[in-house]
Parts: sequence; structure tokens; C-alpha cells
Amino acid sequence: MAVIVDTNVALVASGQSEQASEDCVAVCAEKLGQINNGEVKLVLDNQRRIIDEYRGHLNPDGQPSIGDVFLKWVEMNWANPERCDLVSITPIGGLENEFEEFPDDPALDDFDPDDRKFIAVACAHPEEPPILQAVDSQWLDFRNAFRRNGVTVEFICEDDIQRLYQST
Repeated sequence: MAVIVDTNVALVASGQSEQASEDCVAVCAEKLGQINNGEVKLVLDNQRRIIDEYRGHLNPDGQPSIGDVFLKWVEMNWANPERCDLVSITPIGGLENEFEEFPDDPALDDFDPDDRKFIAVACAHPEEPPILQAVDSQWLDFRNAFRRNGVTVEFICEDDIQRLYQST
């Protein structure tokens, strides 16, 4: 099995999300542990866009939180085909957050440009692996469009994300 990990999973696992419950923190930590232990393969883009986003929010050289340990693991294993799958995503017209692999669906026009790389990676991978999502409730607005386009988002903190979604 392979997965794509949205940055907020690592942040929640590190206790850096006030809106996440203790159960959510534990589930996120467990999911990252499965990757670190080799039970699940991580999918990344070969140009390190996802890794760069992780680096912008985590620190592999600082006080080691669970997310920092995950980033350090990613940095050490990203090119190891036994631990990570790398896929190519193609920027459109030199734009940083527009990709050929991102679904051409008007229902996704307002999807966060910074998160489009995760969707593009899922679409580019031959197995279309799920994207692990913790507490970014904005993703819920697009769940039907994701499904329609063959993108699986695994909301691993279902109770938390529903609570957050209903409060917006």
C-alpha cells in the first residue's frame, strides 16, 4: 500500500494544531509511524515540491517532534524505491501550482493552489493512492469532485474534520 501525506498530518502528529483532538493526534502519529516503519510506502513528486512544503513547516534538525522525525525519515528515504514512490508532475506555463495532472474540472477551480501538488501526485501515480488528510476542513468542499476524478482523500480524523467543517 502507498499513500500521500498532506502536511497537516505531520503538524497534527506534532501537536501543532489546536483544533485537533488527542485521538486525532494519535491517529496521525500512527499513520506516520507506519510509513517510518516500512509498513506503508510514501508517494512524493520527483522535484521535491512536497518535501519543500514539509520543510517549510517542520524541522528535521530541531527538537524532534513526531513530524520532525517524519521529515528526517523523508529526507533520508525519498530516493529509496523500497520506501518511496516518486512521480513526475508537470507544471503548466511555468506556474508553480498548476499541473497537467490536476483534474480539469470546474468544480476544483477554487481548490487551494498550494495543495494542488498533492492531487496531481495522486493522479500521476499508477495506483492513484489515497491522500491522508487530518484537519483541513476546506478539502471537504471538494470531496465529490475528487471522487468524480478518481482522487481518494482519506480523512483520518473524521470526527474532528466534521466538527470543524460544521463550524465554518
